[in-house]
Amino acid sequence: MKSFTKFLLLSSVIFNLSSLQAQPDRWQQRIKYNINVNMDVLTNRFSGTEKIEYINNSPDTLDRIFIHLYWNAFQPNSSMDVRSRETGKTILTNRRGDEVPDWDSRVKDRISKLNENEIGFQNVKSVKINGVEQKLRNYETILEVKLDKAILPKSKTIMDIVFEAQVPIQIRRSGRDNAEGVRYSMSQWYPKVVEYDYQGWNANPYIAREFYGVWGDYDVNITIDKKYFVAAGGDLLNANDIGLGYETAGMKPKPVTGNSITWKWQAYNVHDFVWAADTTYKMITRTVKDGPLIRVVYKKTDSISDARWQHCADTAALAYPFIAKTYGPYPYKTYTFIQGGDGGMEYPMACLVKSGSIGTFVHEWMHSWYQGMFGTNESLYPWMDEGFTNYAGMRVVCDFRKIPSTIYDNEYKSYFNLARSGMEEPLTTHSDHYNTNYAYTSAAYSKGALFLNQLGYIVGDQMLDKILLEYYRLWKFKHPNPNDFIRVAEKQSGIELQWYKEYWVNSTKTIDYAVGDINVVNGKTQVTIKRIGKMPMPIEVLMTFKDGTKELHYIPLNLMYGEKAAEDTVPRIVHTEWRWTHPEYNFETGRSIRDIKSIEIDPSQRMADINRNNNKLVIPD
Repeated sequence: MKSFTKFLLLSSVIFNLSSLQAQPDRWQQRIKYNINVNMDVLTNRFSGTEKIEYINNSPDTLDRIFIHLYWNAFQPNSSMDVRSRETGKTILTNRRGDEVPDWDSRVKDRISKLNENEIGFQNVKSVKINGVEQKLRNYETILEVKLDKAILPKSKTIMDIVFEAQVPIQIRRSGRDNAEGVRYSMSQWYPKVVEYDYQGWNANPYIAREFYGVWGDYDVNITIDKKYFVAAGGDLLNANDIGLGYETAGMKPKPVTGNSITWKWQAYNVHDFVWAADTTYKMITRTVKDGPLIRVVYKKTDSISDARWQHCADTAALAYPFIAKTYGPYPYKTYTFIQGGDGGMEYPMACLVKSGSIGTFVHEWMHSWYQGMFGTNESLYPWMDEGFTNYAGMRVVCDFRKIPSTIYDNEYKSYFNLARSGMEEPLTTHSDHYNTNYAYTSAAYSKGALFLNQLGYIVGDQMLDKILLEYYRLWKFKHPNPNDFIRVAEKQSGIELQWYKEYWVNSTKTIDYAVGDINVVNGKTQVTIKRIGKMPMPIEVLMTFKDGTKELHYIPLNLMYGEKAAEDTVPRIVHTEWRWTHPEYNFETGRSIRDIKSIEIDPSQRMADINRNNNKLVIPD
């Protein structure tokens, strides 16, 4: 009996361990920031303190910590400066045939020309743990803190940081006095602890793009001249003291005594915090049923611009039900669109947008899902943020404008141009290490968007929607990687998809299929399809007959070990799998060769076939 009891206990333990291992989860570090800053609007400098609680949930002992000091990039001869000027030496030809430097037009060589009062800097004066100063070593935009006592696994430590900073002239994302006259766009503005994950420290110097952060809680107190209106990615705790539209209806804020006021912000379960300030900001709000309070903060210049911002606010509110239904509900109480920065830049609970553009509004808000809520490592997988956001944002626009999804045509064209350019690099390339800005942009945004749109071709669009919702359910707030997404897609669809990731993400191999010969074999019509490109795919072939009827011939790829469900009412014939090693495939139809009007590969054109000229054969009468 004792042996049997032990067996039951052991079985229970094994079952519970198996259940835990089956959960799509992994350890994550955790952090709490308590930040206090005092902004001097005359010198554009501020001093600050941080009390940081760092929780080491990893199995590793940490003998050092790395901290981002992003604004040190905005100094002549910085890595960002030199990198930008070097990429500018590559000359590309644009659509008009003009030769143009391959640099970010917002940066160019501007950093090299900054004066002392225009540069940015972040200087950490001290880091103390238990009152003991830690040894510091500065690597430009990365600060190494060598710990006097290591942080043990499953333990936490408290750090006290004293720092000072100068806000740079607005060049990239953050800074002061942008083109629209916004005084302060405060992103990447505080010493931020580098993410430590299952791959180790992600101490990426600030070269050009993309961010990655630790999930945590922020309490931020900003003291600034009382003339300034502050907007931020968070909730304002002293709204009734501040007023300016933040206060509870019916409350009357007390007059401010003194020249400054402290704004007390809070944001929980986020991986970054952004704010902006200007003396002429105006705020409008929209309430969304079962959704967040939407705030739009902008500089009013005239009635036309005011109407544009109002329209964008209305559109965001109207779009939310489709967003929540398709990609999952927004989990925070507020979301704020803030005019500032140099275009559009996403942060948890807020974004900086240059102007009132609906496309920018939707795109940046969708980043709240694929950057804000998932927190994927953008440096390693920028396409999982920019590409997924591009795909999702365009679907949102299509929905509320009631237009067909041919809006993706531009993404296909962008990818095709990249694939033919000779400059394409795999999506596995680190975002800062692409050889050209052109290759990065086309890959991360366009090829990344096509990853999803083409996945809809492989598993079916309805199945793709189920995958996206399950991905949201399982992986929000967990820093998913490409394989995490693929596993969700496989489990939902019942189709193996590792081959798709390997070809589309890890290589630059292209898709090219062609209609081959049509013959009569043993009295039956036989069609040959040729694979010319090196990337294999499942194939759909639509046969249209002279009497107006149609047949869809579906040929699964053998690596799928399954097949997608029919997507429409056209009669479908499912054939045996096409083995990826074979360059040609033959299939038969029961119809006479004389009946055929046309044969077309991938009539939906969701497959990124780089030469669609050989996809369709029209047989003359």
